[in-house]
Amino acid sequence: MEQKLASRRSFLSLAALVPIAAYTLTACGSSGPGDTSSGGASIWALSGQPNEDIRQATIDAFNKANPDSQIKPTFFQNDAYKTKIKTAIGAGQAPTIIHGWGGGTLRTYAEAGQVEDLTAWFDENPEVKGRLLESTFGAATVDGKIYAIPTQTVTPIIFYYNKELFDQAGAEPPATWDDLMALTKTFNDMGVAPLSLGGQSRWTSMMWLEYLYDRVGGPEVFTAIYNGEPDAWSHPAAIQATTMIQDLVKANGFIKGFTSITADSNADQALLYTNKAAMMLHGGWTYGGMKNDGAGFVEGGKLGWVNFPTVEGGKGDPKNTVGNPAGYQSISSKASDTEKETAKKFFKDGLLTDEEIDSYIKSGSVPIVTGIEDKLNESEDKEFLSFEYELTKNAPNFQQSWDQALSPTAAEALLSNIDQLFLLSITPEQFASNMNATLGK
Repeated sequence: MEQKLASRRSFLSLAALVPIAAYTLTACGSSGPGDTSSGGASIWALSGQPNEDIRQATIDAFNKANPDSQIKPTFFQNDAYKTKIKTAIGAGQAPTIIHGWGGGTLRTYAEAGQVEDLTAWFDENPEVKGRLLESTFGAATVDGKIYAIPTQTVTPIIFYYNKELFDQAGAEPPATWDDLMALTKTFNDMGVAPLSLGGQSRWTSMMWLEYLYDRVGGPEVFTAIYNGEPDAWSHPAAIQATTMIQDLVKANGFIKGFTSITADSNADQALLYTNKAAMMLHGGWTYGGMKNDGAGFVEGGKLGWVNFPTVEGGKGDPKNTVGNPAGYQSISSKASDTEKETAKKFFKDGLLTDEEIDSYIKSGSVPIVTGIEDKLNESEDKEFLSFEYELTKNAPNFQQSWDQALSPTAAEALLSNIDQLFLLSITPEQFASNMNATLGK
C-alpha cells in the first residue's frame, strides 16, 4: 500500500502539481544530519520539484524571522523517508514533527501515545484552525481529538469527461447513476469506451467504491468500517454499492483490458485525451498531467469536470467528496519542550504564508486555506482550481482515501479484494465477508 501511495504522488511533480509532501523533523538529540542539540529543530522534506523549492523557501523565511528558533532541512525521496520515519518511531527516536497522510497511521500513533494531542493548542489558537478548510480536519482527528495540523494542498477525486466526445454523442455529463448507465450504452454504440480506468493499480478502482458507499448510504457506512464495528462491510448500502459496480463492469462500462492498464504510467489519462474513452474518475492531480501531455486537450477546452453522480434514493449528500484532504503534520510526544514550542511556532507562523500559498497556486495546486478565491481567479487554471476549491470548501463530508484511512494491513486486503470484485471473481457478499475479517486489524 505504501508503495502505491508513493507512486501515486511521485507523478504529481511531473505534472507540475505539488504533491502532498512532507516536512518532518529528525530524531531528537541524535547525531548526524538531524542533530538538534543546538536547541533548534531540523526538518526532513521530500525531494522533487516544484515542492522542494517551495519547502526550502518556506523554511528560509521562517528562519529569517525567527533567529532563535532555527529549522534545518534535509531532503529525502519519498520511499526513503517512509522507511526512516517508521524506523525512528519504532526506536523511540521520532522526529519532532511527524509527517503523514492522517487516517489509519495517525490513529496508530495516537493510540500508542507517540504524538501530541493538539486539541487544546488549536483551542488556544482559533485563528490557525479558522483559516484552514474545515473538511481537512477529519483525517487529523482520532476519537474526537486533533493529533495533526492539516497543511499544503487538497486533491479531491473528480469526475472528468471529454467534451468533444459528448458533443458528438449529443449527450450531457451524468448527473445521476442512471444517467451514467445510459451513457455506457451510448458510447459503446459509438465504438468509444465509456470509462477509462487504470485497474492494474487497484487504488483507482477504489475511488469508485468510495463515492458509491457515500452516495448510497452516506458517510456513516465507512465511519462504521473505520471504527471497526462488527460486520460493517456487510451494511446493505455497501452491498448495494458493490453490486452497482459489478453491474457497471458487466455493462462494459470500463475500457476493455482495464485490468492491465496502470495509473502510474498515465495510460488511463491518455485514453481520455486521445478520444478513446469518454469519462474518467481520477484525482485532481491528473489535471496537470493532461494539460502537460494532452497536446492542447485542456487548453482547447475539451476537458470537462463535474461532481460524482447521485444515486436515486441514496442517503449521501451530493456535495460530499472523497480523496486526499491535505498533508498532515504531528508533533512527537518524545520531543523536548523547546522542540515542541519550535514546532508549534512553525505551525502557526511558518506554514501556508501568503508566499507559500502563491507558490502552490502558481504550480497548479489548491492550498487548503480559506479566502483565496481572488488568488485562484488570477490563475490561468482558474476554472478548474476554483471548482476543486469550492468542491472541498463546500463538502459536508470529505472522505479520506480508504487505503490511507485504514491500517496498512486492512488497506492491502482492501486493494486485493477490490481487484477481485472488478474482475467479477468474487461476489459483493464475498467481498464483504473477506473485508469483515480485517476489521480491527
